[in-house]
Parts: sequence; C-alpha cells; structure tokens
Amino acid sequence: MSPTFRSLHNQNYRRYAAGNLVSNTGTWMQRVAQDWLVLLLTGNSAAAIGITTGLQFLPFLLLSPVAGLLADRIPKRRLLQMTNIGMAAPAFVLGVLAVTGTVQIWHVYVLALVLGVASAFDAPARQSFVSEIVDAEDLTNAVGLNSAGFNSARILGPAIAGVSIALLGSGVGATGWVILVNGLSYVAPILMLASLDGTRLHVAALVEREPGQIRAGVSYVRARPDLMLILGIVFFTGTFGLNFQMTSALMATQVFDKGPAEFGLLGTFMAVGSLAGSLLAASREGVRHRLVVGAAVAFGLLEIVAGLAPSYLLFALMCPLLGITALTMITSANAFMQLNTDAGMRGRVMALYMMIFIGGTPLGAPLVGWVGEVYGARWTLIFGGAMTVAGVLLASALYLRTKARQETPAQVSQAAF
Repeated sequence: MSPTFRSLHNQNYRRYAAGNLVSNTGTWMQRVAQDWLVLLLTGNSAAAIGITTGLQFLPFLLLSPVAGLLADRIPKRRLLQMTNIGMAAPAFVLGVLAVTGTVQIWHVYVLALVLGVASAFDAPARQSFVSEIVDAEDLTNAVGLNSAGFNSARILGPAIAGVSIALLGSGVGATGWVILVNGLSYVAPILMLASLDGTRLHVAALVEREPGQIRAGVSYVRARPDLMLILGIVFFTGTFGLNFQMTSALMATQVFDKGPAEFGLLGTFMAVGSLAGSLLAASREGVRHRLVVGAAVAFGLLEIVAGLAPSYLLFALMCPLLGITALTMITSANAFMQLNTDAGMRGRVMALYMMIFIGGTPLGAPLVGWVGEVYGARWTLIFGGAMTVAGVLLASALYLRTKARQETPAQVSQAAF
C-alpha cells in the first residue's frame, strides 16, 4: 500500500473513515443549505450569516474545556455515539421547519446554537480518538487522511447541495430537504462506532475525577512555547481567515450575481485544493513549526489576492490554492499538537486547540460580516487575509522571544524552527 494511505491497512480505521465520509458529506450539504436559507429569509444579509455562523461556533469557545475533560474521563467511542445523536436532532428539526414553510430566522439561530453545543462535545473526542485507532507511527498519516476524507466530503457536499437546491426550485423548502439528508447521514458514524473491534483499540487510561483538572490542562499548554505558537496561529487563521462559507456566499451573490449552484461549486473548488493539501500532509513523516507558519502566511496572502479577483472564474481558480495552503496549515497544526502531547492530557489539549481554532469564529464571523455590510463583500477576504498574516507574524515573534529567554543565542539560531 502507498505510504500516503498506509493507515487504511487498519480495519478499524477503514470503518471509521467510511462512516465519517458519509456524515461529513451531509454536514457540508447542510452548511450550504443553511447559508442559502439565511439569505432567503433575510434578503441577502451578510450580518445574518455572520450571526448564524457565530452562534454555531460559540459553544466551542464556552464549552471546550469541559468537553475536553469529558473526553479524558469517558470512553471516547461511547461519547462520540452520543454526540452524533445530538447533532442529528437539530438537523431534523430545522429540515422539517423549512420543508413545511414555517421556519423563521430565529429558528435558524437557535438550532445553530444547539448544533454547536453537540459539536463542541464531539470535537475533542473525535480528534483524540484517532490516536486510539492507529499506532503512534501512523498518527500523522491518519490525521492527514482524516482531512482528506473531510475535504472529499467538501467536494461532494456543496456540489450536491447546490445542484439539489437549484433542481428543487431554490426556495426555502428546497433547503429543508437537503438539511434532512444531513440528519440521516449521522446514522453512518453511529453504526461505524458500534462495529469497531474493541480489542484492537489503544484505549487510553481514563482520568480519575479530581479538582483542578481543567486548570492543569491549561497550565500544561502554557508551559509549552511550541504548543502556544500553534494555538496563536490557528486563532488568527480560524477567527479571521477561515470564514469561507460566509465570504464565498457574499462574493457569489453580491459581487458576481450568481445562484446556489455556482455558490456550491465554489465550495467544491476550494475542497479540491484542500484534498490535495490533506494528501500531501498524509505523505509527510513529521511536522515542524516552519511548515505551519509558512502555510498560514501563504494562505493569508492568497486570501487578499482572492478578494481582489475581477471575475467569478478567477475567484473560482483561486479557491484550490486557498484550499491547499489552508489544509496544509490545519493538518500540520493538528498533527503537531497530538504528537507532542502526553496521552493523559490529549483530550484536554485538543479541546483547547478546538476552542482556540473554532471558538474564535463567534468573534470573527460577526466582525467579518459587519465588514462586508459596510465596505462590501470583497473586504471580508482582504480584511481576513490581512489579519491572518499579521497574527501569524505576531505569534511567531512572541515564540522566538520566549525561546530566547530560555536558551542561549546559539541554541535559538539552531532550533527556533
């Protein structure tokens, strides 16, 4: 088997990847349908999309430390089954409301928040569960293949959703049918988790209940400059740069005057590059800081250029490049955090990672949406890219200063990155 796909020799991992591919495809279908539904209900309001996105990711900011502790205390396999049920429920409710024509914008806001709560508890368990499925030497590869599967779903999901909504009339009811399909897609990972061979899992010892465990996780990360650098990079990139669903919706409708099919295709073009970036990451043996830093800076600069694209075609051609750089950064950052963290802390560390990475969206999405409302859709990309580059450079400077305090100048010059 090719080294790029070596984790697939593991039967448990094959089942895990297959179930997640189905569910992730449904998730991307709902993301497109939900954004289109918000545009229909509000008359193309950028701020409304920003609010919806912010509410969906707000629980990551508020609940991730608790979710990470649960991932260290409760068997991850059981916890993931419960969180998938929790994510399916709001999808079914929103789908029924849209199909019956009774949906209102406040329904979307509330259900986005409910979905976010379930997702916040799902993320750290799902991220750290990979290390229980594969051997340590295959972890970087498995993380890369997870991203490849996720981005394969990004290719399929938006395209299916965009075409389906268009074929069903592009109205509110059409979005509801697509959202209902996502609700059904959660059956796949639930069945997959039940079918795993428990004797072949590397189940980490569960952490006993005692005071101060969340604080201990935070202290562990704060004492590690290498982990703090990664968290700084993903904060600025996730908060300001990775708002593609909102920014592409605004560019498609407001700048290029396109419909749902063309909007969905932008997500597919982005995912083509993301898939390539994921496979490149899966083929690497290890990860260093300089890769994460370089990919993040390249992504921010490309985002600024995309905001200046004069036509839909050129904007679409920029999307794969954005996808490659974004996923190189994301996959490398994720693998670095897992490979350089003690097993007993991994759930809490990955929860902090997800809190910083995704939890910044409630701060950034409304702000980027406001920028779009006041200055136009193009500025959502220009502003996001500029903030990403500035933030990455700031995080890198702080890392180098911290290392300089801890080591001699000769050591810093040899090992900074």
